[in-house]
Amino acid sequence: MNKLINKLPLLAFVLAAFAAVAFTSPETGEYAQDPDNPSIWYDLSEVDPGPETYECNNTGNCLRDAPSTSGTVIANGMFVKHSDELPVVP
Repeated sequence: MNKLINKLPLLAFVLAAFAAVAFTSPETGEYAQDPDNPSIWYDLSEVDPGPETYECNNTGNCLRDAPSTSGTVIANGMFVKHSDELPVVP
């Protein structure tokens, strides 16, 4: 019984570590398909929307969590590109 009681702090630590990893959501990116050339995808994860970069206007699927049409839509609207300097997904 004493051996079990001595191992309780270790068990608590392992359980806490498991919970921290299990309940942390993975970071997703933000990607948009070029409206003029559908084979080009932009990585907008580090780009803030605005009149100098891009906007999501009206209806449609603006941003996805993966550079693919099968990616989950994370922002609605039509992707409007205002800059030629947006990072392209290789």
